Amino acid sequence: MKIAIFGAPGTIGQHVVKALQADHEVISIGQTRGDFQVDLTDIQSIREIFEKIGHVDAVINTAGAASFNNFMDMTQEEWQVGINSKMMGQINLTRVAADYLTDNGSITLTTGILSDIPIKFGVSASTTNGAVEKFVMAVATELPRGLRINVVSPTVLTESLPDYGPYFPGFNAIDGQDVAPYYVRSVLGVETGKVLKCFAGT
Repeated sequence: MKIAIFGAPGTIGQHVVKALQADHEVISIGQTRGDFQVDLTDIQSIREIFEKIGHVDAVINTAGAASFNNFMDMTQEEWQVGINSKMMGQINLTRVAADYLTDNGSITLTTGILSDIPIKFGVSASTTNGAVEKFVMAVATELPRGLRINVVSPTVLTESLPDYGPYFPGFNAIDGQDVAPYYVRSVLGVETGKVLKCFAGT
């Protein structure tokens, strides 16, 4: 299979690449690194990537940003970070990718545990993650040509604890290598419209 991985140079993306590259043609796409560079907040940038790489059998996205701040202090600019990147970035990726996927191809997006469990300063991430998950559930009923779409929702990563650990007191972390199989399941399986949760319970 020919698989385009957006966010491939990132913490999760590197593990997903490793899990798939032995048996598939993997195209690594990042914001500043990888085989190609993209700005997920710009739909034209996304279109230009697909014009370069052509048709693919699967698209994976592990990238997306959101601001962390107290709700009452959150500025419009901080809200827009998550809306433009985490939410509309992934929605626009789906819109464009659908035209370049082969029949019965798949799209896999990424959210996170904050759509289920709120944390201090996490209202933007919870909101945008939740929106993406509802988008996946709904758009799965409308995608043409047998296309499938799922979203992987991991808890905080072990590798990210030095930076984000204080935001997640009492949460069980997961290694990036243990998240990667959920993306493999989405790409090679038959599920669609599903949230694949990489954490125990809520």
